[in-house]
Amino acid sequence: MDQALLIIHNEFLHGDLNVYWLSDHCYQCLYQFLVSVPVSPKPGHPSIAAVAVSSQHPVTLLLNDTLEKKEICRIHYVFGEFGNYSLWVKPHYGSINQMSCDMVVNENPVNSNLPIYIAFLIYIAILISSSVGNFFVKLDPVRNWLYKKMNPRETDRLINSELGSPTRAESYSSDLQVEAWRLTTPVHRLRSLDTFRGIALIIMIFVNYGGGKYWFFKHESWNGLTVADLVFPWFVFIMGSSIALSLSSMLRRGCSKWKLLGKILWRSLLLCVMGVLIVNPNYCLGPLSWDKLRIPGVLQRLGLTYLVVAVLELLFARAVPENSTMDIISYWPQWIFILMLEAVWVCVTFLLPVPGCPTGYLGPGGIGDFGKYPNCTGGAAGYIDRWLLGEDHIYQHPSPNVIYHTKVAYDPEGLLGTINSIVMAFLGVQAGKILLFYKDQHKQILLRFLLWSAMLGIISGVLTKFSQNEGFIPVNKNLWSISYVTTLSFFAFLLLLFMYFLVDVARLWSGAPFFYPGMNSILVYVGHEVFENYFPFQWKMEDYQSHKEHLTQNLVATSLWVVIAYVLYRKRIFWKI
Repeated sequence: MDQALLIIHNEFLHGDLNVYWLSDHCYQCLYQFLVSVPVSPKPGHPSIAAVAVSSQHPVTLLLNDTLEKKEICRIHYVFGEFGNYSLWVKPHYGSINQMSCDMVVNENPVNSNLPIYIAFLIYIAILISSSVGNFFVKLDPVRNWLYKKMNPRETDRLINSELGSPTRAESYSSDLQVEAWRLTTPVHRLRSLDTFRGIALIIMIFVNYGGGKYWFFKHESWNGLTVADLVFPWFVFIMGSSIALSLSSMLRRGCSKWKLLGKILWRSLLLCVMGVLIVNPNYCLGPLSWDKLRIPGVLQRLGLTYLVVAVLELLFARAVPENSTMDIISYWPQWIFILMLEAVWVCVTFLLPVPGCPTGYLGPGGIGDFGKYPNCTGGAAGYIDRWLLGEDHIYQHPSPNVIYHTKVAYDPEGLLGTINSIVMAFLGVQAGKILLFYKDQHKQILLRFLLWSAMLGIISGVLTKFSQNEGFIPVNKNLWSISYVTTLSFFAFLLLLFMYFLVDVARLWSGAPFFYPGMNSILVYVGHEVFENYFPFQWKMEDYQSHKEHLTQNLVATSLWVVIAYVLYRKRIFWKI
């Protein structure tokens, strides 16, 4: 997949040709050797070499004369998947010293994106069918019959989000005395938060399963964003919103802070333990071995982020007064702590001396930066993980390996990046406080979401200079740079604005089907990791080089988890930690 066949016809008579290539996606990279084509034996009889070339991004081909060490020609070209191309290198007519390089298409490439278009149409058809079905369900005779079969209030009562309930009034808890919750107002669950969490989770599952093997459904090699880079920060953001809402609710009902602290510590520990077990899945080889045990991971980062943000909120939080307008000023100690934490990230990132690397280096190492710093991947972030955790205990195949040919291990869920994960969650806490402080003031909530989105977007523009690679701090998922946090928070506030309006204000959308996995996010996430290699989530393919088959398998697996989440919702089964 993502390759084309290139046949090079060499009529150059003065020496062999060395062909090098460079992807446009590789920033400040060295040319990489592709193939050597022997000298032509005689005029009109070219020597031939065939080689596979990448079709993911535009590439530049550089042809050098091995004898005189000079450039023959340079070609910038976009190859198509499974296309067949010929590059003819021959003298200009009437001159044996000047060469021409002409690209000829022998066989047209395939449209590798066609399966995506077809899948999109299929899901649109399902959506339309579901909408028609919902229309009939809303008819009085049908609705009355269904109402007798279900008790939605009981379902809402049993739901409690695993990372903090996204309700303004926490669902009933056995930890409180009966008198404490009898006086509370009826539960109003914010479906937009569950919907947002569900969207992030479903995209994450699809990406983890392979994303049809399309490059834009994989993590960006270094700077920049793909679809895969969006979802984890959004999950962290919504986790922060849930923390603000749930802690405020429980404090209003008189729950002890010490008891809440115990729950926070227990949840954080469970997340970290589950994370270690999930990222080290070789159970068939015996007990986990410390020699190659990977320590960081997605759930581990969630656990540490949850611990810091929830404890911080618990220390300074109090029962939220209705219709208050002090959603920022009254919590200034938390903001000072977060700003100090961010100052630590900036100082360590740009001031910590890293042996053999320039101070403040943010590059991918390998062949990036023209090959000057091959062992400096991630700068201070990579150095800290390798020093504290050991090179054998972090991720061995980071995303820059493919394009930048990095030479050292690097973990995108490392320790230094967790600081900015905490900042991301705290911005989610701020979104939750807006929902609390401006309860039922929909215009105020929407306006503040818009203002936060605009402010964070401007900050991102300044940090990145509105470019992918030329900014002060580029957007980078591997580093979890602060510009990555502000950019994804910009999107998060904007998306939450639309979802809050559509789902909770105008009620034009119920949030389905994303609402259901959003209600059971930890169960669905852990389940998809554990059963990833089992039928019906995976099966033997007839053609492993087909985007169509991979896409079908990954979409079926992802859709099955949505169905499972829906069934669990109907059965009132929710995994709470």
